[in-house]
Amino acid sequence: MTQQESNETARALAVYHRLGETYGIRPWARRREPLHELISTILSHRTNGANEEKAFTQLWARFGSWQAIAAAPAEQIAQEIAPANYPEVKAPRIKAVLQRIIAERGAASIDFLGDLPPDAAMAWLTSLPGVGPKTATLVLLFCFHVPLLPVDTHVHRVSGRIGLIPASASAELAHDLLLGLLPPDADLLWNFHHNMLRHGQRICTWAAPKCERCPLREICDYGQAVGVPQRAQ
Repeated sequence: MTQQESNETARALAVYHRLGETYGIRPWARRREPLHELISTILSHRTNGANEEKAFTQLWARFGSWQAIAAAPAEQIAQEIAPANYPEVKAPRIKAVLQRIIAERGAASIDFLGDLPPDAAMAWLTSLPGVGPKTATLVLLFCFHVPLLPVDTHVHRVSGRIGLIPASASAELAHDLLLGLLPPDADLLWNFHHNMLRHGQRICTWAAPKCERCPLREICDYGQAVGVPQRAQ
């Protein structure tokens, strides 16, 4: 490891610890059944958590099983997931994903991913229609405790502002860059993801970031550049 890489790793860990002091560190816990997590994550693209949950609740209330959703016309699926943005795009993807899983696995389950090496699990998930690195890493970390780091819009934006990754880095590249800076520890990565997300929602917002309240300002490229004199207590 070069001196520059060592410095960047130290800064990434400093970010982890400062956000942990601000938002807390919690033990890893599975949030949802894996297939539920996968479909809800597809629904979550470009929408907020409340609308994602409403869309899933309506979808399940109408069809009641993964098999029924897979067999339903995409137009009917789109009607139920309308609270999530772009239902006309997400509906055929959800239908295709479920049909593929049921056809390949003989059941509506992706529990087998927990028995695969991480690279193989990532490759299988990202071969599904509309499933990219963010969705795949989230499912593997959240459901199977695999040491990967999901990079959503908040993690991506905050990391670029801090200077952990180049501001021009794509979200896909950011997965590899950030993972290279942090220990391969699923609990640490799970908390890093959650706390970066919280920070992006509450302080380091897309518009008008609240740098005067930020616990990261002293180690943040953007915070230093804007020259906030002191952090508000």
